[in-house]
Amino acid sequence: MATLTVWRFDDPGGAERTAEMLREAQAQELITVEDAAWVSWEQGKKKPKTHQARSTTTAGALFGSFWGLLFGLLFFVPLLGLAVGAGMGALSGSLADVGIDDGFIREVREKVVPGTSALFVLSHGAVVDRIAEKFTGTDAELIQTNLSEDEEAKLREVFAHA
Repeated sequence: MATLTVWRFDDPGGAERTAEMLREAQAQELITVEDAAWVSWEQGKKKPKTHQARSTTTAGALFGSFWGLLFGLLFFVPLLGLAVGAGMGALSGSLADVGIDDGFIREVREKVVPGTSALFVLSHGAVVDRIAEKFTGTDAELIQTNLSEDEEAKLREVFAHA
């Protein structure tokens, strides 16, 4: 099962830099990233810019729709031109099954503001201790995950020492 994690950074470029670090970690077989997307929100801008790690063709198109829906709900900024329409409320209910509920939406909206960025990652098989080492020196804050409470507590503990 894939884990969805959301990391917040204190600058608009932090998420993109960390996405690159995750690509390197995947090449070292420390994590399997199914897909990732990020938002970068420059100070003074009304909305963040959205980015997807994968190509928008083939398998990336499926995740593109997911990211488009998610970012549309969070920031009213759809990724890849996915329309945000009247059916959004009905669609958002189905996201609760994968840990994306009103609390998730509220927390991300409160923390991802102008001058920040956020990285959204669907992954599995992470060697958490080794990944945590790669986060050393970043200003990453784990703001959301669909892990169990025990798994999340362990992840936060490992990253607190990174």
